Amino acid sequence: MTRNLVFCEECRDDVEYTITEVPMIGKIKGNKYSYTGKEARCDRCHAKVYIPEINDSNLKALYDVYRKENGIVSLDVILAIPKKYAIGKRPLSLLLGWGEQTFSRYCEGDMPTKQYSKILIKIYEDPVYYAHLLEVGKENLKSQRTYEKSKKAVDDLLNISKQNSSKIDIAIKYLLNQCEDITPLALQKALYYIQGFYYAFCNTFLFTEDCEAWVHGPVYREVYFKYRDYRFDPIAKSQYFDDSVLNASEKAIFDGVIHNLCCYSGKVLEQFTHNETPWLVARGDLPVTEPSERIISQDTIGDYFKSVKEKYNMMKPNDIRVYAMDMFDSL
Repeated sequence: MTRNLVFCEECRDDVEYTITEVPMIGKIKGNKYSYTGKEARCDRCHAKVYIPEINDSNLKALYDVYRKENGIVSLDVILAIPKKYAIGKRPLSLLLGWGEQTFSRYCEGDMPTKQYSKILIKIYEDPVYYAHLLEVGKENLKSQRTYEKSKKAVDDLLNISKQNSSKIDIAIKYLLNQCEDITPLALQKALYYIQGFYYAFCNTFLFTEDCEAWVHGPVYREVYFKYRDYRFDPIAKSQYFDDSVLNASEKAIFDGVIHNLCCYSGKVLEQFTHNETPWLVARGDLPVTEPSERIISQDTIGDYFKSVKEKYNMMKPNDIRVYAMDMFDSL
């Protein structure tokens, strides 16, 4: 079996090593930034050893933090745009009225201005916006084939988006539009409470997706992976939402959860769920810190929130307030 070896200056020999994640601080343009990096240490003497790939990885992590804290589009998003819209780097620059090599330089690591960053983020997040730019700027493209190929890609995206807009996607968009600051943790708990109270009031479940009993409370797996890069920061506010897609019951439940539960932090809502039957039953005898993919059954969610509605004599979704206050007082 091939072993990974590196030269250790202390041992003066090629040695095996161990890589661990560690908190780091780097400086860019005179400002310090904290980030999670990696370091390699010799398995014999535990001295640090130099590995070029780790150094490159740490530099990228530092610049990712710098980009995020300064409102600069991430390199991952920049690289994803040409693939998403089936357009080359040079044609994209021409489409936007930029210098021919501008977008290529950004792909190689150059930092866009905040103005250009906003444009690139909006392009990536909003196919409707890109479709508009494509029509307005198509004369800048030097090939009709380039235009037609990109138009097909964006048309396909818009059609898929329209067909696959599930109830949980709609709920997320509404929450991001209505809530001032909502972290991934708080978003997960809000979706869980929407699912529970929608069943309590309407006798049917709104989401088809399964909810899992993770260490920090109920989690919808796909939603977690979509927003995990925000970590403990608020998710970017949704700019576009037409609430005419909601029926009266959906809007009432959404608003009831937003006004009466989303006023608490994600950590507080996590504590709420840790004291509720659905999460406790799904976790069973698992240790508190044990990772789990156990499903919180819909039957358990339905029964629990039906009993909550009856116990607190809830007549309308805004009555969720009484339950939320009682849960908070019991912490």
